[in-house]
Amino acid sequence: MAKKETKSHNEMSFLDHLEELRWHLIRSTIAVVVIGSIAFLMKDFIFDTVIFGPKKPDFPTYGVFCKLSKLLGFSEAFCSNEPLFRLQSREMAGQFSAHVWTSIWAGFIVGFPYLLFEIWRFISPGLYEKERKNSRGFILIASFLFFLGVLFGYYIVAPLSINFLGSYTISKEVFNDIDIASYISTVRASVIACGLIFELPIIIYFLTKVGLVTPAILKKYRKIALVVVLILSAVITPPDVASQIVVAIPILILYQVSIYISAYVLRQEAKKERKANKNVKPG
Repeated sequence: MAKKETKSHNEMSFLDHLEELRWHLIRSTIAVVVIGSIAFLMKDFIFDTVIFGPKKPDFPTYGVFCKLSKLLGFSEAFCSNEPLFRLQSREMAGQFSAHVWTSIWAGFIVGFPYLLFEIWRFISPGLYEKERKNSRGFILIASFLFFLGVLFGYYIVAPLSINFLGSYTISKEVFNDIDIASYISTVRASVIACGLIFELPIIIYFLTKVGLVTPAILKKYRKIALVVVLILSAVITPPDVASQIVVAIPILILYQVSIYISAYVLRQEAKKERKANKNVKPG
């Protein structure tokens, strides 16, 4: 039965593949819309607790950073009990638009495992049976890494950015009344960017499987990767050394883990090759 399904998939035309992809995209879109609709109805929790959490002085991250700042003798900017800034909406439909788009992005983030499942359903018929077995944990691991990155972005990157940018002033004549769209885009960019960056080990796994990456290449360009990570950290965090180090460390750890993953994949491939050569009887 499995052979027949594989054969029929292999015999599908380009248009048939497009039609199948279309239905995967439709189901993914429906999932995002459904979850987004639930988020839309949970307005108070989504905005007051989640979105606006990092701008409040009692946000957990600020307490931890305050203690670390005092311990290391750095600036005590994270120890303030005053609100950093006020939010404003300067457009007639500003708040409604923010509500709709935030709900959609919430649907994407919460529904990420299902989106991966639909991607997997589309590509898995083209894989060999052994490859499908070896990749069974793909959705679970990729989802775990994504949510780990989302949490890192929400509790580390977003507060660092908001605290610095929201309290930065060039003159006492200028008040920081931040537009709601600008604030939400900062939180969203921090969360989603970190979620996708944390998928690096999964990306390296598949690139190694197809022969585009090896541990030797990753080690060779480690110094360049370090520079890229520091630049990336400087872009997504405030321009101070402590913040950049905080963000750079987990990314560098992910890079090192990716090297080990790449080496593991190559060892497994070498094992399979040796086993295959043993099974081949000499002519």
